[in-house]
Amino acid sequence: MSQSNQSRHQYPRNSLDLMRKVYKYTIPETRNKLDEWREQAEKIPNEELRNQALASIRDKQFHCEGGTVYALPDMPKRHILIPLIVAYQTISDYLDNLCDRSTSMDPNDFRLLHQSMLDAVDPEATPVNYYALREEQDDGGYLRNLVTTCQELTRQLPGYASAKPQIQDLAGLYTDLQVYKHIKPELRETALLEWWSEHRHRTPQFRWNEFAAATGSTLGVFMLFLAASDEQLTEEQAASIHTAYFPHVCALHIMLDYLIDQDEDRVGGDLNFCNYYENVETMLDRIAFIVEMARSDVQNIPGSSFHRMIIEGLLAIYLSDPKVSEQHEVRAISKRLMKKSPMTRVFFFIFSRWIRKHM
Repeated sequence: MSQSNQSRHQYPRNSLDLMRKVYKYTIPETRNKLDEWREQAEKIPNEELRNQALASIRDKQFHCEGGTVYALPDMPKRHILIPLIVAYQTISDYLDNLCDRSTSMDPNDFRLLHQSMLDAVDPEATPVNYYALREEQDDGGYLRNLVTTCQELTRQLPGYASAKPQIQDLAGLYTDLQVYKHIKPELRETALLEWWSEHRHRTPQFRWNEFAAATGSTLGVFMLFLAASDEQLTEEQAASIHTAYFPHVCALHIMLDYLIDQDEDRVGGDLNFCNYYENVETMLDRIAFIVEMARSDVQNIPGSSFHRMIIEGLLAIYLSDPKVSEQHEVRAISKRLMKKSPMTRVFFFIFSRWIRKHM
């Protein structure tokens, strides 16, 4: 990117600096925003919609806390970036709950619900009734308010026009995934394979489950929100950020999430992209490959040490999760991935365990 971009974005110097700023700024400000959305969610008239909105904030708060790390390199604009990331991630988490525990199995319903995520990143879009194809209707304006909040905040990002096509691409892929992964279980795999066949030219190094995992991450969108805070951002620079994050960084994020949830998903009968490998050894080899590719990709954009910290942080946070110790195979994979571990990851690993004990 241009020199001006490199100088205007002040990336955290090291892991200690990053964690200090996270706990001083982004976590408190993220929680304040989530409290505001919780207040709105408590007023949702429909019981089912209210329950799912409140559950998504209660159970998935850490998604927003992690996402707002992308506000750190532009502290003067964090008053835009933090509420934007929180609102967009809250839509994602709310809809995931609605679709996971859906009273409907209608792909058209899921697509209309997720139109909200496409509208949220298009400041010119007019919100519609996203619940039109389902029984539960009255959310008291909750989802529309989340959408219009995102729209208002994206209008305040001076480089948004340059980032918008790349953000829309990622939001479109995310929407497709959410439709196909939530339909009737017997139809899911066929639908996902057909979808992958349309896009496999984009990620020839990936298997279908790895491509699907990559589309399920919001990290690329958050990074592009940050990039759009620079008025000098060009479309070429936005495209290079897209390439640095999708598919490998995004795939790593979601594959680690699925890795630690294998037991849970088996019990719940939920789709898990880690279950499509021939054996544990293959799964480990593929995840290790994705890690190396992710590390390589982020070397090509400004603030590469920050992005590298994100990668090591993802590995540490997921692999330090208590669920890992309960699953023998996952524990073995964790040990292998932590072997020859950079000091950054060791730091995050120890810190993550300490935080879990003290929160």
